[in-house]
Order: sequence, then C-alpha cells, then structure tokens
Amino acid sequence: MKNARLNLRITPENLEKIHRKAKRANKTLTDYVTATCLGKEIVIITDLAEVLKELKAVGRNLNQLTTLANMGRVQAINLTETLECFTQINQSIQEILERRRWSA
Repeated sequence: MKNARLNLRITPENLEKIHRKAKRANKTLTDYVTATCLGKEIVIITDLAEVLKELKAVGRNLNQLTTLANMGRVQAINLTETLECFTQINQSIQEILERRRWSA
C-alpha cells in the first residue's frame, strides 16, 4: 500500500521533463519516479504499431485458413506468402531493435 509521502523541490522545467518521460513510458509520475530511483530499467520501443498491425493481419488469415481446413473446405495450403510475411515482420522488428530507439 502506498501511504508514505516524499516531498522535494524541483525546477518547473525538470518537473515537466519528468512528467513527459513518465507519460512516454505510459506510467504514472509516482511509478516512473519510483522505478527510476530504484534503478529499474524503463524500456520504450517505438515504431511497433505498424509491425503489430501486420502481424495481426497474418494471424487473422491463418485463423481463417485453419477454420476452413477444419471444415474440410481446404485440403492443401501454400504458406510461402505467409512465411515471407513473417520474415518481413521479423526483419522489421530486428531493425527497430538495432536502431536502439528506446529511452526514458
């Protein structure tokens, strides 16, 4: 239970920076300050929205194919295109990680 208080003086500029960093990390100010003061690493990875959108689309297509196969309406499926999509998604994720565009 959070019932202890910490009061400190800080410049308005630094307070605004901390607020922005907490918002960017999708954390409350209290959670952000606590995590950083306790030495916990806060990782923010950008550019994943488009990759996740593609991954969800491929997943939906696979689900539809599985349903059709279970119904007996599809006997054989060529998944070469699906494999190419997964390869591209994996490459996109690797590029994002290699750029190391995370900070807090």
